[in-house]
Amino acid sequence: MCKTAKRHILVDTLGLLLSAAVHSAELQDRDGAAFVVDARTRALFPFILRIFADAGYQGPRAALTAASSGSWIIEIVKRNELHSFAVLPKRWIVKRTIAWINRCRRLAKDWECLNRKALAFLRLASIRLMLRKLCNPV
Repeated sequence: MCKTAKRHILVDTLGLLLSAAVHSAELQDRDGAAFVVDARTRALFPFILRIFADAGYQGPRAALTAASSGSWIIEIVKRNELHSFAVLPKRWIVKRTIAWINRCRRLAKDWECLNRKALAFLRLASIRLMLRKLCNPV
């Protein structure tokens, strides 16, 4: 039986994938931030100054992870009112990218038994997304 996996992604303002990680669902979001925001990602993207995240990444552990890998600042985007709909600035970029990636049938559910295979299909879906954006600039 395959375990449920959790995906963490780091995207730019266009919604293109910068870094991704897949791990078991028993790990909290704030602990999973260390897999995405690491020294390797910092070396590849030194121009990033601020990371916008949802409330799942709130806490000192995620902030320490970002601070240890460079001078990144994690800004938590929170809802003001609990029972009303409002478009939150910057948070919709990641949600939109997740919706685009979930259009691939293989990523709609957790079919993979190995996390590395799930990560490979996540990267393939993002490559497909990037190619469509580059080839159809409309």
